[in-house]
Amino acid sequence: MIPGFDFIDFAQTAGPVVALVTVAAIIFAESGLLIGFFFPGDSILFALGLLIQGTGNFKLDLNINFAILVLFIAATTGYYSGYLFGKKIGHHISNRPNSLLFHQKNVQRAQDFYDKYGGKTIMIARFIPIVRTFAPLIAGVVKMNQKSFMAFNLIGGAIWITSVVYVGYFLGYYLRGMGIDIDTIILPAIALILIVSVSPAIYQLAKDKKQRIAIWNTTKSELKKLFKKRNK
Repeated sequence: MIPGFDFIDFAQTAGPVVALVTVAAIIFAESGLLIGFFFPGDSILFALGLLIQGTGNFKLDLNINFAILVLFIAATTGYYSGYLFGKKIGHHISNRPNSLLFHQKNVQRAQDFYDKYGGKTIMIARFIPIVRTFAPLIAGVVKMNQKSFMAFNLIGGAIWITSVVYVGYFLGYYLRGMGIDIDTIILPAIALILIVSVSPAIYQLAKDKKQRIAIWNTTKSELKKLFKKRNK
């Protein structure tokens, strides 16, 4: 899920409390810190639910409801932090140059989403990678009513956390009941979650003809460079 970071091995070594705190920190960063947009929130929530249920060789000794409560707090406070940041100094973001961890197109994508769905963006964006990181920032920049923001924040955070964690948890329960070794399907299952989570972003890119042409031209250019290097 994160290059160089095996969550399952980490959870086995660090223990349940540290594993939960680490996941909560990742969810907070992805929800409220601009540098957290690349974190795999959906897949790590799913994996946590699966590990709490237990794989063939390992079970994370945590109460599922307590874990969800901790993660809900991390997600909602992260969003609120992003909102406050956008409200105070977010207007400077439009003039910020692109860098390795920041790109104006991510902000624009969240802005377009907000323009289309309004306040509901805060709830809907929870299920769309990258957009969920920048959505609270945009809400702060446009000075969305704080009470409305918190209502959507709490509802969206609760639905996102509970649904993804419980999907992993109950899928593990169902597979164990069928006698299927969860260790054999955990990586494909996480891969499926990743595909589902990024599919809305891929759809948004693919439905725009100009973006499709630009992506195709870039891909052809990079492939030509790659083949040229191999032929040398």
